[in-house]
Amino acid sequence: MAVPSTYLDAIIAAHRNRVAHDERDWRQRSIVSTGVSLEAALRDHRHLGSAVIAEIKRASPSKGPLNPHLDPSVMARAYQDGGASAISVLTDREHFGGSFADLEAVRNAVLLPILRKDFTVSVNDVLDTAEVGASCVLLIVAALSREELREFLKVSRDIGLDALVEVHDEGEAAVAVDLGATMIGVNQRDLHTFHVDTERAQRVAASLCDDVVRVAESGFHSVAAVREAAAAGFDAVLVGEAFVTSEDPADVVRSFVGFPIGGAR
Repeated sequence: MAVPSTYLDAIIAAHRNRVAHDERDWRQRSIVSTGVSLEAALRDHRHLGSAVIAEIKRASPSKGPLNPHLDPSVMARAYQDGGASAISVLTDREHFGGSFADLEAVRNAVLLPILRKDFTVSVNDVLDTAEVGASCVLLIVAALSREELREFLKVSRDIGLDALVEVHDEGEAAVAVDLGATMIGVNQRDLHTFHVDTERAQRVAASLCDDVVRVAESGFHSVAAVREAAAAGFDAVLVGEAFVTSEDPADVVRSFVGFPIGGAR
C-alpha cells in the first residue's frame, strides 16, 4: 500500500473516505447561500489598501495545538474590531480541531463574510458550506481533478456561494483561471518541505490577470511580510497562527491592514 507523500495527500485521503460513506444525493438538496460576499468585500477594500482574512485555527497538523481552547465568538469579535475584512474558520476536526459549531459561533457573533476552511471533495461539501452559513468555499486545485474543480465552481456559482480557489504554482493557477476562478489564494507553503516560499508566491501572483482577486496564504508573522505581499499585488492575506497565538489579536490584525497594493490593481 502506497504511503501518502505529503500531509495534504493524507488529509485528502481521509476526506475522500468520509464522502465515500455519505449517502446524500446532492441533487435532492435545495440550498442557497445567504452569506455576505467575501469576494465583494475584498474588491471594495482595494482603495483602502490590502485586506486581512483572519482565521479561527485551533491546531495544525505540522505544529499541533495553537490555541485549542479559544472562544470563536470572542476571537471573531476581536478580529472584526481590528479591521479584518473577513473571517476564515477551520471546520476539519481530525487534523485542525475545528467544527461546524465554531463556524456557527462566528456567524452569530459578527457580520463579516466567512470562509469555510476545509477540504472540499464533493458537491455535498459545497452545499454544506452554504447551509452552515459560510460565504465562501475553499477549493484546493492540488486536491481535485479538473472536472471536480469545474463542477464545484459551477455549483458554487449556481447557489450564490463565493469560491476561493487555492493554488501552489503557476500551473495550478493557469488551471484555476481557465476554469473561471475569480478569487485565487496562493499558498506560500511548499507541500513537500513545509517551507514558506514567498518568491514563488509572488511569481504566481504576477501570472494572474488583473481582475482576479489575489489572496496570499500561510507564513505571515510580521508586518514586513504583509507589506511585501501587498507590494507584490496581493489584495489580501489570510492569517491564522499569528493571530490565535497573540495576546492581543485585534491589535495584530490592525497592524496587518491597509498596505498599498502593487501592480495594476
